[in-house]
Formats: sequence, structure tokens, C-alpha cells
Amino acid sequence: MDAEQAWLDLQRIRVPEERVYDEIERSAHGDVRPTYTTAAIMWVFIASWGLDLPEWAFWLVLAAYVVGLGALGVHFNRRSRLRLHRSRHSWRQFAMFFAGMVVTAATILLTGRLVESLGLPFGSLIQATVSAGAFVLLVGPANRWAVGTLRARGARAVAEGAGR
Repeated sequence: MDAEQAWLDLQRIRVPEERVYDEIERSAHGDVRPTYTTAAIMWVFIASWGLDLPEWAFWLVLAAYVVGLGALGVHFNRRSRLRLHRSRHSWRQFAMFFAGMVVTAATILLTGRLVESLGLPFGSLIQATVSAGAFVLLVGPANRWAVGTLRARGARAVAEGAGR
């Protein structure tokens, strides 16, 4: 194979790959429905803590919360049009997932203690609102940061493949 043909083949592959990365970055920046839906489900679950439910009802609400989040994840995952082997998940996405868990849990615990210590009325509503707000404020920038390296990872993988 001559160099001219190799260059043309590389360009033919590179243009669709760039479009795929553009689509991944666009979806990370644009669609906020999964974030707001997740925050709303979380708000309802945390707000239900103040209802003094019997134990069986609490477990029923917890099961509904887990099923709701699972259904949401399945729905928005199936909706995604793009699946690239090398860009499915990066270390940044895993880091943001765990950081989000820590920030959300800490917010729930801290607001719960604050509401309890101040004796505020409707404490679970305050706790739910602050926790859902912290979740929404974390997820937007986190998604943009986590997806930011996919294009670089893809270019590195293409370069490594061309070097062989």
C-alpha cells in the first residue's frame, strides 16, 4: 500500500469519527431532561422521609425509587444513538459518578442534621430541595468535564492503531 492511499483511507475514517465525537459532546452539553428527571425522583424520595410512613411503606417507596432510577437509566441509555468501543466510558466518568454519590450523600446527611438541629418545620422538604439542587448543580459541569477527553482518547487510539 502506498502512502497516498493510506492517507486517503485515514481521512475517510477520520471524518465520520469526528462527527461521532461532535454528537457525544453535543449530547453531554445539551440534554438536561435526564438530570432534571433524576433530581425530581430523588426529591420525591427524600421528601417522603418526612411522612412518618410505616416500615413496609418505606421499603415500598425505596423499591419504587430504585425501580424508577433503573427505568430512567434504561430509557435514556437506549435513546442514545452512539456506541463506540473506545469511548464508552472514561476514568473521568467513573470519577464523577463516585464524586456525585459522595456529594449527594454528604448533602443529604448535612442538611438532615442542620434541619434537625434547627428544628425547622417541613425538614424533609428542605432537605430534598437542597439535595436535588446540589445534584443538578454538580451533574451539568461534571458531564461536560467527563466527556471532554473522549475526542483526545479517540485520536490517541487511532494514532496507536496507525503506528502498528
